[in-house]
Amino acid sequence: MKKITSRFYLALIFLFLYAPIAVLIVNSFNASKSRTVWTGFTLDWYRKLLTNETIINSLGNTLLVAAVASTVATLIGTAAAIGIYNMKKIPRSIVLNITYLPILNPEIVTGVSLMLLFVAVKMEFGFTTLILSHITFCVPYVILNVLPKLRQMNRNLYDAAMDLGCNPTSAFFKAVLPEIMPGIVTGFLMALTYSIDDFIISYFTYGATSQTLSITIFSMTRRKVSPEVNALSAIIFAVVLAILLVMNLRDAKLRKNTRRVSGERI
Repeated sequence: MKKITSRFYLALIFLFLYAPIAVLIVNSFNASKSRTVWTGFTLDWYRKLLTNETIINSLGNTLLVAAVASTVATLIGTAAAIGIYNMKKIPRSIVLNITYLPILNPEIVTGVSLMLLFVAVKMEFGFTTLILSHITFCVPYVILNVLPKLRQMNRNLYDAAMDLGCNPTSAFFKAVLPEIMPGIVTGFLMALTYSIDDFIISYFTYGATSQTLSITIFSMTRRKVSPEVNALSAIIFAVVLAILLVMNLRDAKLRKNTRRVSGERI
């Protein structure tokens, strides 16, 4: 009985999470603009999506800002994590609390603060302000992912590389970087995801020519959301699902190969 109850509870959770997405995907194939009346199957909304300059430009802006912001945030966050890791205990604790404050801080406070800062320094709102604001809230997520890998690493690894003839630069790239690379990749992916997903901070810092996809969709809700947005959301969901499947299959294959090699050695 307990097993049946747990499975039923799990099914309800998945239904709650994915039912709205399923409705969205179904409506992307609905010939009618209505979200409640099915009038027939069509691919017209996908065709119209390719000719909708507003949505395509907004998608391009979103991907451009996310790529630049996550890359810069990864570089800054990795360097910051290494610096924090080498601090003494009390200063490290203080800096970490300050670093994690933007994560805990409500996004609307961060957005308004950045907007007032850009107004104070008389910066024109556009791609520059948008990218700077995205870098600001992405850096803590990179630090959050890189620091645990630094703690797991042997502290003597860098010194050992130096003793074996490496200079400081090559010792870092050959000994330290491979050890913390999983954390760097995870931090980059988190920064990329949060940047693409962000709306509130972007809303306060974007310019006339730097509208992101979330802002464009929000603007549409004041009138009526076009079914082309359903088509775009369905495509994004399919792409993300495909990436997850490929990564899981690759990891499963690597684990299988590792077990086979271990078995052959035994």
